Amino acid sequence: MEDNAQAVLDAPVIRTKKTRSKTWRNILRNWQLYVFIAPAFLSIVIFSYFPMYGIQIAFKNFIPVDGVWGSPWVGFDHFVRFFNSYYFWDLLWNTLSISLYGLAVGFPLPIILALAFNEVKDGLFKRTVQTVTYAPHFISMVVMAGMIITFLSPSSGMVVHLIEAFGLTAPDFLTDPRWFKTMYVLSDVWQSTGWGTIIYLAALTSVDPGLHEAAILDGASRFQRIRHINIPAIIPTITILMILNMGGLLGVGFEKILLLQNPLNMEASDVISTFVYRSGLLNAQYSFSTAVGLFNSVVNAILLILVNQIVRRTSENSLW
Repeated sequence: MEDNAQAVLDAPVIRTKKTRSKTWRNILRNWQLYVFIAPAFLSIVIFSYFPMYGIQIAFKNFIPVDGVWGSPWVGFDHFVRFFNSYYFWDLLWNTLSISLYGLAVGFPLPIILALAFNEVKDGLFKRTVQTVTYAPHFISMVVMAGMIITFLSPSSGMVVHLIEAFGLTAPDFLTDPRWFKTMYVLSDVWQSTGWGTIIYLAALTSVDPGLHEAAILDGASRFQRIRHINIPAIIPTITILMILNMGGLLGVGFEKILLLQNPLNMEASDVISTFVYRSGLLNAQYSFSTAVGLFNSVVNAILLILVNQIVRRTSENSLW
């Protein structure tokens, strides 16, 4: 009885040793694959995980002379300071409103454009339109911001002169806070919509032509075929991209906002990322800016998890 009991106790240890031995044999047998992925793995560790060591200064009063370890702990003081500040709700609202505005306008347009491209026969017109819509994606952010400022300039802007040619009074797009979000979102749509159609067009190539032929024989119109054949085929792609977009809801990129920002439109253009840049790099408040950035990242991670669950359940119950 004692021998049997001891054998039962030793069994998990023996299995663990066998599993480890088998794992190492597999690694040695396929060492070329591990060498192949080593550069990507090391780059992720060095540039994504190793810098997380510095997150601790969000809970410290960081003093560069004393270093990270020598700086005194202050706990959640920087977070409390940010949450109690008068600009907290303004930053949060600007960040959320720009993200939601851009998502509501910019997310459906690549889908619609891809469905339209898919219905056009391959020819000179289709290739020309695709090239024209793709081209803005390759313009650098600095050049794009310069073009926006040039087009919307009150004195020499092409858009302003076009509005005035119709006898209307053109608003001051660059300095009026009420127009900043629209200017930002529409310029982003112009730059990214064409490029965003590529992944949807690739997904549409997997649709079986026989389904369309059978639908035509049954008397289905083009709109009905798009709704009941093409859209269900790209629902998984839409789901994944929706999750990725919603996961970065508070991660509004600050490059274009910073380039278009000025003291007159600061009320509507200041977001969390520009605030982190200004307080951290310009004002040297390293601990405080790290705390604000950490708050932003944690909220994005939570949103990514929640949206992942919501979108997946919605797509499973889709009526398409």
